[in-house]
Amino acid sequence: MNANASPASFLAALRPLTQLDHPRQVIRQFTPNWFAATMGTGILALMLPQVPLAGPALAPLGEALWFFNIGLYGVFTALYAARWAMFGHEAKRIFGHNTVSMFIGTIPMGLATIINGCLAFGIARFGDGIVPIAHALWWIDVAMALGCGVVIPYFMFTRHEHRLDQMTAVWLLPVVAAEVAGASGGLLAPHLTDPAGQLVVLLTSYVLWAYSVPVAFTILAILILRMALHKLPHESMAASSWLALGPIGTGALGMLLLGADAPKILAAHGLGTMGTTAEGIGAVAGLTLWGFGLWWLLLATLITVQYWHAGVSFNLGWWGYTFPLGVYTAATFKLATTFDMAFFGVVGTLLTMALTVMWTVVGARTLAGAWKGHLFVSPCIPATP
Repeated sequence: MNANASPASFLAALRPLTQLDHPRQVIRQFTPNWFAATMGTGILALMLPQVPLAGPALAPLGEALWFFNIGLYGVFTALYAARWAMFGHEAKRIFGHNTVSMFIGTIPMGLATIINGCLAFGIARFGDGIVPIAHALWWIDVAMALGCGVVIPYFMFTRHEHRLDQMTAVWLLPVVAAEVAGASGGLLAPHLTDPAGQLVVLLTSYVLWAYSVPVAFTILAILILRMALHKLPHESMAASSWLALGPIGTGALGMLLLGADAPKILAAHGLGTMGTTAEGIGAVAGLTLWGFGLWWLLLATLITVQYWHAGVSFNLGWWGYTFPLGVYTAATFKLATTFDMAFFGVVGTLLTMALTVMWTVVGARTLAGAWKGHLFVSPCIPATP
């Protein structure tokens, strides 16, 4: 504390939301961007128990983060619902905004991490009775992912004004939600007791993968062209360079999980040969996509070094450093078990360490910004009441 500062000024600095005109601005200015924090928190919770050797010791921390993430998602859902109830005429403007509308995809993706946690932590804590809850939530997640995956691109084609030189990887957010739901389906299917239900979830998850991955890779091709012609985006979008790792990592993870599920589930319906084929395709496709992800991981690291060397200010977009790295880490750990290779376990451990550091840094900055109130900004509307 500055020796010249008065006690009153010190206490004023500790008051929350000092940079907002009124506490209701928290609701009025709340945007889906905040759900990216649930994605980053949820994926870290899921990765900690998978660290070789240290997994059992880290599992309680992962479970605690899962519970924290449920609370966080609940608070964010309440705030966003309140915005639509209290300021619906302004909330609907999000659909016409070029950038903020893309973050609607973070809502189903944040829910997916909670569903996955029900399987990773909830069964051990609450028993198999949590599986039907996870199953019901998964269908809700699927519906949201399918919706935002087509509605937001429709608005891009009919309402938004986009230019190639202004494009960033946030274009991926609405379409990637479906493949995230598909990967969650790969985790859920083996826990269902009804063979018919297992088959429905498996086949739906493959459709979700196909609904998302080809579109995401088309966007990636355009993104590479955009960066080659127009160089890096503005520093406020520094973290967007990591978003491309999301569909690559999730695509690999989805193929590995669904391929592992396929033999048993399809064999129960007289399709054993098809299941064996799907397993082989899943393993090869997962490894191939992981290699592509490695290229993007190294490229994003170099881009980040350049951004940080020039200096970048914090914003909620920094959560883009976490979830994409997390799903790539999840694919890495799955490769370790699929091919029984310690190499992938070591790489996954290093990636988890990097994810933990980034989550800690971004989480602390987010907490400080939320306390002061300056992170509650909706670009769709004026800042005044």
